[in-house]
Amino acid sequence: MALTPKQAARQLDRLRGIALALPEATEEVTWGTDVNFRVRKKIFCFPGDGGSLMVKAERDELPALLGDPRVRPAPYLARGGWVVMDLSAGVDWDEVTELIHTSYCLI
Repeated sequence: MALTPKQAARQLDRLRGIALALPEATEEVTWGTDVNFRVRKKIFCFPGDGGSLMVKAERDELPALLGDPRVRPAPYLARGGWVVMDLSAGVDWDEVTELIHTSYCLI
């Protein structure tokens, strides 16, 4: 189920709040309109338009994450342990926060 633009914007704002609360985290827009969050110039999170989330995951967590129907390997970055989570069907914000924090620490 697709999010309305208003729902996606609200979720993006919430993702922004989680990511930018981390030390030295910054937001950049690259490739025209792609929002990403960085620490020391290295990307740790791509929130898309708020309807999905791309993060780096711990190698030992990948099988469990990829067993979740909301999660798939990230295009072009899967080899490095990146995954994409679909946020359009409801969000467990504790889980999302943990994924963002883990990605931040790995970067």
